[in-house]
Amino acid sequence: MEVKFVLNRSEIVLNVRPDEYLAETLRGQGILSVRVGCDESNCGSCTVLIDGKPSMSCSVLTAQVEGKHVTTVEDIQKEANLIADFFGDEGADQCGFCLVGFALVVHALSLEYENPTDEEIKNYLVGNLCRCSGYNSQMLAVKRYLAEVKKHAKK
Repeated sequence: MEVKFVLNRSEIVLNVRPDEYLAETLRGQGILSVRVGCDESNCGSCTVLIDGKPSMSCSVLTAQVEGKHVTTVEDIQKEANLIADFFGDEGADQCGFCLVGFALVVHALSLEYENPTDEEIKNYLVGNLCRCSGYNSQMLAVKRYLAEVKKHAKK
């Protein structure tokens, strides 16, 4: 079946199987930042943004993104690098496997909320698992990143 959508600001048309999941499609297109860690929407490694909202691409059929905008970390590289720096500074990224998913979620959070509460941040991060570090360091990194984004937005 033919599916047409916008991937990282470029319109594409692909022929996919009706039962093909977006993670498989994106990886087949060379988007290897979309990782598959569980195939059950439990870990967040396959996170992408669909129309600006975080989604687990391992549980979204490619046909469901017809006419939508799909964003991977490749399209927000500057922001992702900055988020990674904050995670590194707080010791929140030991192996880095989860960082791509976190970067997309934190980016979406920064676009949706001007001053998110701790609870709103936790609600955004809840679908992303890290098997290496504690979540306290991630929370500190996210808060520092959001403060930096806000500071630069005022300039």
